[in-house]
Amino acid sequence: MANLRVSGVTKVYPSGKTALADISLSSADSEFLAVVGGASSGKSTLLRVIAGLEEPDEGEIFIGDKQVNGLPAKLRDVAVIFGSNTLYPTMTVAENIGYGLKLRKYPQSVIDQRVEVVSEMLGLKDVLWRKPKALTAGQKLLATYGRAIAREPKIYLFDDPLAGLDEKLRAEMRGVIVNLQARIKGTFIYATKNVAEAMCMATRIAVLKDGLLQQVDTPVYLYDYPANEYVAFLIGSPSMNFVRRAKCVKSEEGYSVAFGGVSLPLPENIVSRWSGIEEYAADGREFTLGIRPEDIAVDKGGPISGKVSTVDTSFVDGYTDIDAGGNTFSVKLGGAAKGSGHTLAPDMSRLYVFDGNTGLTLLSRDEGYVPDGRNPDAEFSPLSRQEAEERLKALAPEKPEPKKKR
Repeated sequence: MANLRVSGVTKVYPSGKTALADISLSSADSEFLAVVGGASSGKSTLLRVIAGLEEPDEGEIFIGDKQVNGLPAKLRDVAVIFGSNTLYPTMTVAENIGYGLKLRKYPQSVIDQRVEVVSEMLGLKDVLWRKPKALTAGQKLLATYGRAIAREPKIYLFDDPLAGLDEKLRAEMRGVIVNLQARIKGTFIYATKNVAEAMCMATRIAVLKDGLLQQVDTPVYLYDYPANEYVAFLIGSPSMNFVRRAKCVKSEEGYSVAFGGVSLPLPENIVSRWSGIEEYAADGREFTLGIRPEDIAVDKGGPISGKVSTVDTSFVDGYTDIDAGGNTFSVKLGGAAKGSGHTLAPDMSRLYVFDGNTGLTLLSRDEGYVPDGRNPDAEFSPLSRQEAEERLKALAPEKPEPKKKR
């Protein structure tokens, strides 16, 4: 196995679309690193660039101590695992698992030995002589993993490998992949748009948006200390509640926040940690408040009144959306009826505050960010909205001037 280092990687397609913008990221040997983001965030492109299926326009890629820029994919010693079925339909499971070794001219005795070890590890010994059409969906995935493991690559790249599976099988395969990574001590880079999947599987998570790296950290730190509004929205289910265009007011009693006709006093632990609160109060500058659903008490005599708009029964404890004060709050409330009235009491000591213009985090709900010493990217500095737009604009190729009609 090996560590991975991506430094200043940029990829711009001929259409002008910036897929990756100055990405710098590292993974330790035997680490499970997830890469998450929405559609067109750059997840798959990053994996393709690492694998050598595409070349970056700028930047360097190191696998172990070796720079691999310019090396063809077959010489990079990485395995790429996709979500779709990539087994050869005319081959048996044993032949599929050993095919990569056969291409590399390994002796048949070595191939047979590797196939036996891998099939034992994945529970495929009883189906080695079946062809893919005779396998279950889970067995097909396991055979695909087995083909990668038999090669013993330095890096494993997973491109949304569980996409399209039903929820039961998906949950089962999550456990299989986590146990597999721990057993073979492989370096796993796992791209997915399913944030919950990344949170329960990965050691660390890299968040991408529009080809820009937003933050890299452990799942717990991303949840507690998001670098900006986008990370706060993405990490956590249900998502964080946001109150936009809030203002800070200073009076003889102290500081309070005002929004939608509601004024809520700020506790001392928020005031003392919010650097610049005096300027926000003096200028009337708008900002965005963030509060997690679990930090809102319902029907406890709170100052915010509202009515239920939607009820989400997909969560065990039940979460409900309540329209109040010109905003919609997701709260923990099971068995609520649509249209029923309720009061809300946010725990004001656990607020998040985001700059209204830049989207960057001004204040997290706990005492502060303490970088994990095992995390080499914990000190990553995110870009503001304006900086992100400027960087993407600078990378985009200039459009040719239209030809003048004669």
